Amino acid sequence: MSAAGFHEGERIIQRLAGVAEKADRLQGMLQPPRLTGGLSTALAGRSFAVLTARDHDGALWISPISAEPGFLVAGGTALAVHARPATYDPLHNVPVPQHVGLLAIDFGIRRRIRVNGKLTGQSANLLTIHADQAFGNCPSYIQQRHLMKTRMPEPTANPGQWKAHSNTDTGALEDEHIDLIGNADTFFLGTIHPTRGADASHKGGQPGFVRIVDGEIWWPDYAGNNLFNSLGNITVDPATALLFIDFTTGRTLQVSGEAKIEWLDPSACQDEGGTGRRVRFTPHRIRGGYMPVLGDLLSFSPHNPAVTRSPGA
Repeated sequence: MSAAGFHEGERIIQRLAGVAEKADRLQGMLQPPRLTGGLSTALAGRSFAVLTARDHDGALWISPISAEPGFLVAGGTALAVHARPATYDPLHNVPVPQHVGLLAIDFGIRRRIRVNGKLTGQSANLLTIHADQAFGNCPSYIQQRHLMKTRMPEPTANPGQWKAHSNTDTGALEDEHIDLIGNADTFFLGTIHPTRGADASHKGGQPGFVRIVDGEIWWPDYAGNNLFNSLGNITVDPATALLFIDFTTGRTLQVSGEAKIEWLDPSACQDEGGTGRRVRFTPHRIRGGYMPVLGDLLSFSPHNPAVTRSPGA
């Protein structure tokens, strides 16, 4: 991931979306970063992040990590993460070295920071990332929430009925999964490029913006910053991971699979936000769990497009 600038997948999507010239002006964001000053301070203030990486079997996942503010310590080109995914999370013992993507987000102030690079070390309570990219994103589509710590279920092999009921390598979504996904206003997206590395992204919209049809999941790709990190990665490598969170119960749903991009006539789309782009995802592996964080919804993002289609449309 040492090469600077956009990779071939990002360039393809930018041209298809008609924003290549606008994207050219943003290439400076992708230069090797210095995790100092305001960026370091912002990371230090976060209490929640998500991590994209592969497990020991090579499956791609995106996992939640939560801890007290100060658990993300940045300096130079290194980010020290003083926490790990939960004991029963597929990335608890994440292999080293490998490309990873980390997204730190503050729902209360609608601020998010992406750090992409290589995982170079892991210990009992520390992940070390050498950053190749680090930049902030706009607040669009982030629902404002107040996060609160809660008690984590005991880290047993089956921590509650939800965990035991949700683990499957068949990729078959069950009623509980469908209900959580259908009511979601937020999820996190993990993607990867074979040589340029992994990425963790936030996706948000009104409840119902993520749909399930015939066992597949799809969502509209709303207008963003024109970097197209996620869609560019999917264009080159379809391996994709999703993380859904029920902020009222702490339940999490992690899904590993493959995605593809669909292009439609924007004038014929009722609720894709005018882009005519969708992402369709086929699940292969499913993991249910919990995280020790709940979140009171304060307000929806004013940028969320209306959802007019039914969940099965």
